[in-house]
Amino acid sequence: MLTDYIRSAMHRARFEILPDDKSFFGEIPGFEGVNANAATLEKCRDELGEVLEEWILVRVARNLPLPVVDGIELAVKTVGDATP
Repeated sequence: MLTDYIRSAMHRARFEILPDDKSFFGEIPGFEGVNANAATLEKCRDELGEVLEEWILVRVARNLPLPVVDGIELAVKTVGDATP
């Protein structure tokens, strides 16, 4: 499920070439603060994926909600909330 979530989020990514240095900037709409900048599109995409993974981990660690992506909802449950 996590892999599907990340894949779906990355499909939403938008990239642009910055006019000042011709580097690539990428971001994922709906994922505030998830962005990357690199010399090539491939490197920018890789970095954006890493930033997304770290962003997810931070939000899970802080028990913050995550956006629903393509019907995939990652909900953090405490041990007491788990259904046997």
